[in-house]
Amino acid sequence: MARQYSIAEARDRLPGIVHEVEMGEPVELTRRGKPVAVVMSLPEFQRLRSRRPNFGEAVAAFRASVDWSHGGWTDEDSIGLRDPGPGREVDA
Repeated sequence: MARQYSIAEARDRLPGIVHEVEMGEPVELTRRGKPVAVVMSLPEFQRLRSRRPNFGEAVAAFRASVDWSHGGWTDEDSIGLRDPGPGREVDA
């Protein structure tokens, strides 16, 4: 769980908060006890802001990765994707 500081506390403790954030721990800022903002490290912010493909782009990339010359997805393509075990017991 992220540490919480009121905005007033954060003003007084900014150097320490920046140090916490640099160590990888996000910090939550509150106003009147309600969360209003999060302070995080630059690498974490950049990771969250990085461009990710939308669903259509992901589907297009998947389709491009499959060899459709033999009809598409084969049993050999799915080896290792599913647990071959019997599954869990379910009460009926």
